Amino acid sequence: MATSAISVGSCMEALQSEVSSLNSVHLRDLLQDVSRCESLRVEYSGMIFDYSRQKLTLDIRQKLIDLANSAQVLKKLKDMQNGVKLNTTEDRAVLHTALRASPDESVIVDGVDVIPLVHEVRNKIDKFAEAVRNGSFVGSTGKKLCDVVAIGIGGSYLGPEFVYEALRFEPQSKESSKGRRLRFLANVDPVDVSRATEGLNPETTLVIVVSKTFTTAETMLNARTMRKWIVDAMGTSAVKNHMVAVSTNLKAVSEFGIDPENAFGFWDWVGGRYSVCSAVGLLPLTLQYGSAVVSQFMNGAQDIDRHSVTAPIESNIPVLMGLVGVWNSTFLKYGTRALLPYQQALLKLAPHIQQVDMESNGKRVCLDGSEMLHESGPVNFGEPGTNGQHSFYQLMHQGRVVPADFVGVIHSQTPVELEGETVSNHDELMSNFFAQPDALACGKTAQELRAEGVPELLVPHKVFSGNRPSSILLMKDLSPFSIGQLLAIFEHRTAVEGFIWNINSFDQWGVELGKVLAKQVRTQLQSSRNSSNSAPIEGFNPSTTFLLQHYLRG
Repeated sequence: MATSAISVGSCMEALQSEVSSLNSVHLRDLLQDVSRCESLRVEYSGMIFDYSRQKLTLDIRQKLIDLANSAQVLKKLKDMQNGVKLNTTEDRAVLHTALRASPDESVIVDGVDVIPLVHEVRNKIDKFAEAVRNGSFVGSTGKKLCDVVAIGIGGSYLGPEFVYEALRFEPQSKESSKGRRLRFLANVDPVDVSRATEGLNPETTLVIVVSKTFTTAETMLNARTMRKWIVDAMGTSAVKNHMVAVSTNLKAVSEFGIDPENAFGFWDWVGGRYSVCSAVGLLPLTLQYGSAVVSQFMNGAQDIDRHSVTAPIESNIPVLMGLVGVWNSTFLKYGTRALLPYQQALLKLAPHIQQVDMESNGKRVCLDGSEMLHESGPVNFGEPGTNGQHSFYQLMHQGRVVPADFVGVIHSQTPVELEGETVSNHDELMSNFFAQPDALACGKTAQELRAEGVPELLVPHKVFSGNRPSSILLMKDLSPFSIGQLLAIFEHRTAVEGFIWNINSFDQWGVELGKVLAKQVRTQLQSSRNSSNSAPIEGFNPSTTFLLQHYLRG
């Protein structure tokens, strides 16, 4: 059996040999080394990435860099951005980076320069969004379309919603979105339709249907539900004024009742979870915030695209983050990872990166089809601070070891400073941001507790073992530009980890089986509900048969 690239070779062996050396090393001691702390810190474009609280020495850091060089990480990042077909199972390029490339750049795929195609769609989006925003494109009753419902699922929803929420209270974005509302409809649960349409007037609502093939089951059922909502209010002819599409299937778009001129395309080299910067995200975001704000966001993502392929590994933020992720997952055997943004505006960052990372790197085989000899992607989860502190930090401090990434900003989007308070609201938040990584790293010993006079009965309960790794990403502010940077950092981290693990981070065959089985269930439900004799449940295991019978009985 073939083995994965990371399981053989001198780089792997050298790193594996370092693991046992950490048994006698504690982070509280490593953090006293000034030279080490300085070496495990990178400053770039107004942000600081500090990984001095990771369980690694400078020797281990160098061996990780050697591993990255051996795996040709920088070359593969460049290949990705140059259109090499790295998605080998689907014979596709991986070019979400081309979506934010400048017009004067060139990327050739199958003999075609894709950059002019990208900017043709971007210009079409800008033109349409401006027409909607200034009222020259109106609804069927002549009213301005000030509300948007974007229908999509998975990558067609999580990424755009992350950016939307991150920008909502940023001053420039808030000003440019006055009088407008944007909602997302993803779940096929009818409750989600009710939530998305609550308080909206069909006459002022524009619906975006995001489906590349216009066949995605959940999305198209929600699209038909929203079409009925529009038709019931204004008649069939209203559909062309109130529904647009992000799709490449113009025939199906037209048959649905949407004007093909109002369909915005994207390409098979854009994976769903990497599609925020395609029409999938740009159309709803530009309608909400305008092209100026969205252009700044795209520029921020492009900035990190360039950084990822030009900066040496020692100062390359996404590459270093990927190396730390591989170290924690593959060598230290930590199976989870927490993303902890200390900004409520980033409340949808963790759910989006959860998909980016777990759908990309949750794999069991290498590129050549051989089984991996180790686990690949960790379980990702997260919650904004300080909410998470009152939810799962107990486990992080005294239960399982969960490596964490803390994200914070220096300047709040909405600063508040109350008279008589010792610190501002943002400083209170950031006090926790700086305290938690140190608490995880250093812990608290029984000796320290006894010195404080803690009763002996409580000492074991109040001991914090510490030695729990984390990294800090501290940004200057949360602007459209820096939000684009943040997105691209985590996208490239995921790719780096996949390159080292020698897996395909750009396909997702694991989502297929459940869809196939759901079709079988759907057919059974249709047959049983439409049959006067209540068609028997057939073709399922006894447990599922019983549950379906119970479900159908109501």
